[in-house]
Parts: sequence; C-alpha cells; structure tokens
Amino acid sequence: MTMGTKRALILAAVVVAGAILGRLAVRAGLNLLLGGTLFGGNIL
Repeated sequence: MTMGTKRALILAAVVVAGAILGRLAVRAGLNLLLGGTLFGGNIL
C-alpha cells in the first residue's frame, strides 16, 4: 500500500466519522431545544 492510498483511506475515515458525529451533535442540539429524548426512548 503506497503512501497516497493510505492517506486517502485515513482521510475517508475521518470524513465519515466527522459526518456521523456532526449529525449526532445537530440531533442532540435540536432535542435539547425541543425537549425530546435523544434516541427516541422514554426516560421515565
């Protein structure tokens, strides 16, 4: 595996992780504003 492919794979992994964490952060913020639970379950 050359340096370029290794670098591209690492970059792709970072982009995917960033997209997932970004979406979770947006959902958490909206749920705080709207008073919901984060993963749809009942807390009580």
